[in-house]
Amino acid sequence: MSEEDGMDDWAAAMAEQAEAEADEGGADDDVKVAELDELSDDAPITQEEKKKLDTILDIPVTISMEVGRSQISIRNLLQLNQGSVVELDRVAGEPLDVLVNGTLIAHGEVVVVNDKFGIRLTDVISQIERIKKLR
Repeated sequence: MSEEDGMDDWAAAMAEQAEAEADEGGADDDVKVAELDELSDDAPITQEEKKKLDTILDIPVTISMEVGRSQISIRNLLQLNQGSVVELDRVAGEPLDVLVNGTLIAHGEVVVVNDKFGIRLTDVISQIERIKKLR
């Protein structure tokens, strides 16, 4: 399934939900839409806010890349030795998951830079999606 197909499925599900809510009719007639001010990047940051932001920016986090996962019994785990192969739930060539403190934030592909492994981010999870996953 491509990323575009996933978005089409998501859009179709959202449209279906909107239709279902519209068909429910007058149950929510007294609901009003909240008018919110548009957020802008032009607002200056106060010195106090800058100090708080600097404190947060210095917090260390753990970033890891996940190739795939597998579940095996303890019996099979104890039988693993050098040369054993564990089948993962990913297809070869599929993007790796990039996790920060165990939370998925992006997908990427492996690269080699100066004889060391690295990862090139191919898809970054939006902040809205990350916040939804926290709930």
